[in-house]
Amino acid sequence: MSKPSEILPEKPSEILTTPLAAPLSAEFSLEQRRILLRIAHEAILAVLEPRPFSDAAPLVAGLSEPRGVFTTLYLLSDSKADLANELHGERHRELRGCVGYALPAVPLYRAVAETARAAAFDDSRFMPVTREEARELEVSLSVLSRLFPIQPEAVEVGRHGLLISDGARRGLLLPQVPVEHGWDREAFLEQTCRKAGLPLDAWRKPATLEAFTAEVFADADIEVSG
Repeated sequence: MSKPSEILPEKPSEILTTPLAAPLSAEFSLEQRRILLRIAHEAILAVLEPRPFSDAAPLVAGLSEPRGVFTTLYLLSDSKADLANELHGERHRELRGCVGYALPAVPLYRAVAETARAAAFDDSRFMPVTREEARELEVSLSVLSRLFPIQPEAVEVGRHGLLISDGARRGLLLPQVPVEHGWDREAFLEQTCRKAGLPLDAWRKPATLEAFTAEVFADADIEVSG
């Protein structure tokens, strides 16, 4: 079975926090989003506390199809909030882990549980999440569409995520990445090549370029909507 992988930039400070524009038609309902986010939290807590974790499929339909998904964890804190955040009642968010499945390896609800646990305990950039931190985590999920071939000139910044591959080398960047960094299309293509350890112009040839879209939602979105 595929193994969840780390896919964000090497430096934790480069974590991307700018949300994408809302899709024209959201695939997942508010209830489905709540269930998936709850699964992520419960999967993490089940490792840290003596509590059972059910691997059974949710009763709500639409969550058992195999899908790629990336789980991003943020640690919420009041102590590091800057003045601007304090004035707006916002809490400081610090990246705490991000891993995922680029391909549809297992049912979505299981993929969320597995990537949440991996982000909390197996992201090599961080120490494992502690029991105290688990209660202060914010979860963000990026559910991926199926991959499809794309020509470089068809890539839309802010809409498409990219996967580039050449032999055993593969690099993936989520749609949020170029938005936060202010990259244009060519810079996005080059940085995806960089992620794969390929020459920056490998997207021209001979590497294989594929794209995907992502529906992104987080705890904060559900709280606002609810």
